[in-house]
Amino acid sequence: MSTDRRTQIVAGAIELIATRGIRALTHRAVDTRLALPPGSTSYYFRTRQALIEAIADSITTRSRVDFEAAQHESATHTESLTRAKSAGRPMDPVRVAHDIASWLADLLAHRRNELIARHALIIEVMSDPELHGRLAGSLFSLDRATDLFSALGAAAPSESAHDFLALLEGLVFDRFAGLRAESAGTVDQFARPLAEFLTGARDYSARQPNSE
Repeated sequence: MSTDRRTQIVAGAIELIATRGIRALTHRAVDTRLALPPGSTSYYFRTRQALIEAIADSITTRSRVDFEAAQHESATHTESLTRAKSAGRPMDPVRVAHDIASWLADLLAHRRNELIARHALIIEVMSDPELHGRLAGSLFSLDRATDLFSALGAAAPSESAHDFLALLEGLVFDRFAGLRAESAGTVDQFARPLAEFLTGARDYSARQPNSE
């Protein structure tokens, strides 16, 4: 029962941040939102920091589960790119972009409150490098992105991967808090800028004097 109650409290806290902002996050506010007896949230999470850490754990765990569920498919695509490059066949960054775009659309459709709470917390915990790093890296895999750009033949896979993750973060932010927050976005709308970036990285590297 305590695990269920903890999960309920964390979910309520995420919803509270998403709808009322990070400043509204108090033990009493969570109790009120969930119609729990006064003191329930503080019983399980003695301090506000403990509650924030539990929220971060929930978001990162959910992201890891989602990533692992999609890992086989994404790994297959990356391996296909690698085999194509080794065989001298042209690669298809447009297909990869479409697959990533589908994941972004699903993310915004099913985890909007978590995305809002995550962004608010990233700013809130700037002074805590460990917690900030966990949250900042909780949605997208830098290692996987680096593998992708290596397969595409990028001249600097790690740098391209960092830039690509920045693009992904921006696309997501635009749809939950930016100028287009009222529109969830379609797969095609996400796929276009992703394909442009991936194609550009491949073509730029191919034009470099030392490119093979």
